[in-house]
Amino acid sequence: MQFSNTTLELAQTLDAQDELAHFRDAFVSDDPNLIYLDGNSLGRLPKSTVGVMQHAIEQDWGRRLIRGWNEGWIQTPLELGKKIAELIGAEPDEVIVTDSTSVNLFKLVIAALRAKPDRTKIVSDIFNFPSDLYILQGAIDLLGQKHQLELIPSIDSMTITPEAVKTAIDTHTALVCLTHVAFKSAFMYDMAAVTRQAHQAGALMLWDLSHSVGAVPVNLHEAGADLAIGCTYKYLNGGPGAPAFLYVRRDLQTELESPMWGWLGAANPFAFNLEYTPASDIRRFWVGTPPILSLKAIEPAVNLLLEAGINRLRAKSIHQSEYMIFLAEQWLTPLGFTIGSPKQADQRGSHVSLRHAEGYRMNRALIEAEAPDVTVIPDFREPDNIRFGIAPLYNSFTDIYRAMERLKTIVANRLYERYTSERSGVT
Repeated sequence: MQFSNTTLELAQTLDAQDELAHFRDAFVSDDPNLIYLDGNSLGRLPKSTVGVMQHAIEQDWGRRLIRGWNEGWIQTPLELGKKIAELIGAEPDEVIVTDSTSVNLFKLVIAALRAKPDRTKIVSDIFNFPSDLYILQGAIDLLGQKHQLELIPSIDSMTITPEAVKTAIDTHTALVCLTHVAFKSAFMYDMAAVTRQAHQAGALMLWDLSHSVGAVPVNLHEAGADLAIGCTYKYLNGGPGAPAFLYVRRDLQTELESPMWGWLGAANPFAFNLEYTPASDIRRFWVGTPPILSLKAIEPAVNLLLEAGINRLRAKSIHQSEYMIFLAEQWLTPLGFTIGSPKQADQRGSHVSLRHAEGYRMNRALIEAEAPDVTVIPDFREPDNIRFGIAPLYNSFTDIYRAMERLKTIVANRLYERYTSERSGVT
């Protein structure tokens, strides 16, 4: 895409042409001087969620009490799963919302490795989220150190080549476990191509969709994916620490066995049998009592995403991320920045990383600004990535303009020198 100038007027014109602009009013945003570009770590609060939570607390819990379980609560993980399935190209009975991303990953990794007992290799990459790699390492330890973990390298610290993927996957591979959109660089795999490579070698394919779902089109069935996990607190706006989801292709649901045998994963939980018999569907990967209040907070934004349509959201995301890269190249690369995300739209998710040796102090200067200066909230990823998460459901082109303008001012006037490099507890 071509942008004619770096004026505020252009950003305002782009906003005026945005067919999704009205969704911005569906979210809580009470500080016009705050630019929130961290939707890939924690999405904004939908206004409708407030009413949903009040009803869940005051009416469902306060008045209905335990009767709520037979009035819809017990079906919530499955009903939410049906809606998320629409966003990821899955069947309604292939997704369940339960536990955390890491716990879901653990369950599916162990199940996959046990299904391939004669294979000893797990393939991931150097871009994978560390928690995913820790789960893989822990699974190897738990299963008696019988597997090796091979990480696909990158030649540019930003992307992974198809050739590198092909080289790593061989006939010893039991499982290929990758994040669809890399958390630092936003590099996005060709899901169908990689899944095909895994299957050609006889391996199972597991995708982490945490930085994909709600921001980029995903079609697990079309890609032939076996397994997937993802979180709901990023682009799905489910709230801090919201429960995660998992996907198991229907034909694998009776073949794979969860390593965690919880009562709600049983075929008949309320028979209270003393011997475990797993459910014959996606419920076998359910473990314990669902956190109803947390689950209730997820649905309002999922409804908004479905209304907006993932293809329209993706088109806007591409337009906005290319606009951000354009401004960064005009204003920030002359000041020592490099673009830390792929420039090709089909290889990039919905966030943009800008890299600078002083990135951490600049990030602090963005977040800790004092009025009347504009406050910008991105996040920081070691060693030098300022990461801007564009949520097309509520971010405007003017947000992007003001954020890049503020960063330019911080760098040009060396305002970041007021801050130390000491890391805070959460970056």
